[in-house]
Amino acid sequence: MSVTTTNLKEAIINRRSIRKVKKNENITKERISELLKTALYAPTSFNMQSGRIVVVMENEHDKFWDIVKETLRSRVPAENFEATAERLQGFRDGVGTVLFFENQKTIQTMQENAPSYKEQFPFWSHQGSAMLQYATWMSLTAEGIGASLQHYNPIIDDEVKQTWDIPAEWSLVAQMPFGEPNEQPGERTFLPFEDVVKFY
Repeated sequence: MSVTTTNLKEAIINRRSIRKVKKNENITKERISELLKTALYAPTSFNMQSGRIVVVMENEHDKFWDIVKETLRSRVPAENFEATAERLQGFRDGVGTVLFFENQKTIQTMQENAPSYKEQFPFWSHQGSAMLQYATWMSLTAEGIGASLQHYNPIIDDEVKQTWDIPAEWSLVAQMPFGEPNEQPGERTFLPFEDVVKFY
C-alpha cells in the first residue's frame, strides 16, 4: 500500500471539527499557501473553477472575528451572547481563517456558454465549493492543523467585502478558522454501513 493512500485514509478518518484552536508559529503563510495549492486540484463541473479563496491571518484574522462578533451582538439575545462570544473566541484564538467565495461572474459566463445547463450551474458551483472546502480541510488535517467549517454569511458579507476590498461578484460561502488543535473532539456516531451503501 502506498504512503499516499495511507495518509489519505488517515486524514479522512481523523478529520474532525476542531472549534477551539490556538496560535502556533509553525503554521505560516507559506505552509498554508502550499496546502491550498494542493486543495485547488479539487474538481469543478465543466472545469469552471468558480471558487475563490481569501486567507486572513494575524491582525486581519482577529479583525475578521471581531466583525463576526459585533455583527452577532445585535442579533443574538443578550442572555445568549456570552456563550456565542466564547464560541467565537475559540476561532479567534487560532492562526487564521480561510474564506471561501464563489465568483458569480464565472457562473454567469458558464450559463451563457452552455445555456442548456443554465439552471444547473449554481448547484454545480456549490458542489465545487464543497469539494474545495473538503480538500482544504483534508490538507490541513493531514498536516495536524485543526479546523472547522463555519457559516456566518450572509450577515457579514457586506462588511467583509468592504474591509478587504473583495469584488462585488464574489459570494461568500463559508469560513474555516484554523490553528493548532486546542480541544479533543467528542465521539462521532455513524449510521450502519448497510443502511447507507447498497450494492447490486
